[in-house]
Amino acid sequence: MSNIHSPLRIAAIRFLNPAPLMWDFEHEPRRSLLAHHYSLEWMMPTQCAERLSLPSGDPRAADIGLIPVAALATTPGLVVLPGCAIAATRRVRSILLVRRARQPLSQIRTVAADTSSRASLAYARILFCHWWQPNADGPKFLQHAPDLDPMLDAADAALLIGDPALYALEERQNREERSSEELVYHDLAAEWIALTGLPWVSAVWAIRASALDASQRSFESIASDFIASRDHGLANIETLVVEWSARLPLAENTIRAYLTENIHYTLDAPCIDGLRLFYKLAELHGILPKFQL
Repeated sequence: MSNIHSPLRIAAIRFLNPAPLMWDFEHEPRRSLLAHHYSLEWMMPTQCAERLSLPSGDPRAADIGLIPVAALATTPGLVVLPGCAIAATRRVRSILLVRRARQPLSQIRTVAADTSSRASLAYARILFCHWWQPNADGPKFLQHAPDLDPMLDAADAALLIGDPALYALEERQNREERSSEELVYHDLAAEWIALTGLPWVSAVWAIRASALDASQRSFESIASDFIASRDHGLANIETLVVEWSARLPLAENTIRAYLTENIHYTLDAPCIDGLRLFYKLAELHGILPKFQL
């Protein structure tokens, strides 16, 4: 368990979208100061949730994580840190349901899914059960590596999450020219927003309540560290664009637009309302247990 002598263990996501949130943890002058209070490990979104669900004494356990919102309903003992989110108030571009144009949403029976984010899977299931196939149980989701062509060979549709979804959009025209197959790309955030009028929220920072007690730091001071990191990241978008264009096969303009236009980084009142509806519908359709913020 964390104590006054042990830094709080952070489970962080190695995707493009949290890059502004992580600024102070990766850049001086704040990086060295924060290293006295936090230790960082990079992983996939589902792994963040798993690390927070482990017993606190497990050496693999995390104390704080950027956790998919679906996992909050299944991981007891977590407290949401205010202020920061991975959200969208318009299309997000990094959560895609891709189907063949000849097969409408009402006829989708199987979805090959990248299961790296529980939240994206839950949103997809809600959209099917509540709106797209309201009189059916919804399609079967099949775990699959995030590669569009093999996914569509294996199922009626493909669910792509994170950076692989951005790659698929970049390659959309090339694929259509190569295969002559017409595909429809559904942006799940845009679909949710159009149907509900509320933001789409994918992930939030959450802290293990027991770790907060053991850290002997105030909840407000910990939250302020993460809010400051977000603010500094948003003030340094051009540096992040240069850094991430060297890591990903994406154009600088694509990265810039994604970080400034597609992702909303503030857990504000509309986002809270969107989350409350998400949990209500997830419970209604048996996707998640009852959970209240």
